[in-house]
Amino acid sequence: MLILSRKSGESIVIAGNIRVKVMRVEGDVVKIGVDAPPSVPVHRQEVYDEIQRSNQQALTQPGASLPKLAKTEKTPQ
Repeated sequence: MLILSRKSGESIVIAGNIRVKVMRVEGDVVKIGVDAPPSVPVHRQEVYDEIQRSNQQALTQPGASLPKLAKTEKTPQ
């Protein structure tokens, strides 16, 4: 893990197209901004963990069967 020190208003760049900027520090809370291309998903860790759990459940639980479509008669036009 790379550990960096940054002051408010300073940034780091990841892979040339993702910028993480320290917006402000309020007590023990650091506000950061992430500027990334739309194709790069950015999530808080707890949201990412929930997405992973949901995806894993979808893979391991048998899916509910889909309802059968009702047959309809074609009406002559």
